[in-house]
Amino acid sequence: MEAENQTEASQFLLLGLSEDLDMQPVLFCMFLSMYLVTVLGNLLIILASISDPHLHTPMYFFLSNLSFVDICFISTTIPKMLVNIQTQSKTISYIGCLTQVYFFMVFAGMDNCLLTVMAYDRFVAICHPLHYTVIMNPQLCGLLVLSSWLVISLVDLFHILLMARLTFCMDTEIPHFFCELAQVLKAACSDTFIDHAAMYVSVALLVMIPLSGILYSYSQIISSLVRMSSSKGKYKAFSTCSSHLYVVSLFYGTGLGVYLSSTATRVSEKNAIASVMYTVVTPMLNPFIYSLRNRDVKGALGRLLSRAISCQ
Repeated sequence: MEAENQTEASQFLLLGLSEDLDMQPVLFCMFLSMYLVTVLGNLLIILASISDPHLHTPMYFFLSNLSFVDICFISTTIPKMLVNIQTQSKTISYIGCLTQVYFFMVFAGMDNCLLTVMAYDRFVAICHPLHYTVIMNPQLCGLLVLSSWLVISLVDLFHILLMARLTFCMDTEIPHFFCELAQVLKAACSDTFIDHAAMYVSVALLVMIPLSGILYSYSQIISSLVRMSSSKGKYKAFSTCSSHLYVVSLFYGTGLGVYLSSTATRVSEKNAIASVMYTVVTPMLNPFIYSLRNRDVKGALGRLLSRAISCQ
């Protein structure tokens, strides 16, 4: 009973990126700007995909879902960080921390699944163009997204239920700017063997399998491009998936780097920077990567802005 009361009364201290008081206003302005840019950019992608009939295709359906997830993903961590900086407080409640862990894992997992589904979409479009509309029908697209939400939500709920049985000491310090699963487990006062085992299994299943799917899809795409005789056709086909490749490289490069380095005793400066890259910078850059390198998206955004201006 005493351990239970200790768990219910405990709170965590998020140490953040820097304890230098002079750096706090700089960090606040920087992350607030990045947050607003991320929300606005991804929101424009969603509005353009919904309002423009030219973008009512599976590719842009998945892209709009990715933009929605990216907004939720960054909203899980940055607002709390900004509040802590503004109030000069480092605390987060036990329930708040577990909630942040859950939604962070859900949206990170959804990013992972959507990138895999988008790779499959490009594989079908390039390798089976004559059957594309039949294979990538609205029912299948909706089922892929819905099943991803269901699987990720249930798996991450299992992690939270496992964490709920742990006990934590009062005012436990977490050397991060948000409650990240591996760091919270390190702060537990009770045995975390089962939790760590579940985390490693989840990473193996929910990261390596989708990543393998992406690599397989692009191996088939490259094989198909090699067999094309027209250089113009090769360039056009590759240009449709170049933006996705940039996003995949950025997301997996930084995300896996953080995960592999999280086994260290303390979070290093490089680890913290990498965390910012995949939790903040990647969601912020996604709309720019897809819009600047995509003529259809640029045209849709232009028409959306023109309509907005004409209505004023």
